[in-house]
Amino acid sequence: MAIHYQCRHCGTNVGTLSNVSVHSDQLGIHMLTDEERLHMVHYQDNGDIQVKTICEDCQESLERNPDYHELDHIIQ
Repeated sequence: MAIHYQCRHCGTNVGTLSNVSVHSDQLGIHMLTDEERLHMVHYQDNGDIQVKTICEDCQESLERNPDYHELDHIIQ
């Protein structure tokens, strides 16, 4: 099983944890609301988990342009 972190705004691969066996509490997934979990955490058929996060570049863009928070994707 692997956990893949991908930027929800630009699609950049932020990182991957390979061959790990962790509980959702260790990842902090338990702290998400049901709605956040639906949007951010996706379980693949092969057992991998894809977590939507934000990369440093998009975070900087959001800080410089607060109106971007209204958008689902900064870069299409």
